[in-house]
Amino acid sequence: VDLGNGEERTVVSGLAGLVPMEELQDRLGVFLCNLKPVKMRGVESKAMLMCASVNEPRSVEPLDPPEGSAPGERVFFEDHESGKPDEELKPKKKVWEQLQPDLRTNGDCVAEWQGCIMKTKLGNITCKSLKSSPIK
Repeated sequence: VDLGNGEERTVVSGLAGLVPMEELQDRLGVFLCNLKPVKMRGVESKAMLMCASVNEPRSVEPLDPPEGSAPGERVFFEDHESGKPDEELKPKKKVWEQLQPDLRTNGDCVAEWQGCIMKTKLGNITCKSLKSSPIK
């Protein structure tokens, strides 16, 4: 994955059978990049593609940055623009596990955390059609 800062990272996901590879190729996505790298299927994964997801019926949609976005754009939450991200989310502190339950799409398919809209300087982060769904 090209993250726009001259760096490419390998990202392993569990999307096989849920999102066709053609839908992932050559598109922008929203990635959580400060997780500790983990080995998945024998390959070190250095980021996570963020997706809206529901279990019944099973459906997963990658989050979409706003039109006109470029790789490497900073993503932030409304009312939390000035915060500086942690260099790495330490697994022992369980930061991601504490934040993730409050990440979801709203009724307009806009990504939110505790009601604060996820966005870039160009606009809101959305998904195609999963309303009021958890983001994982």
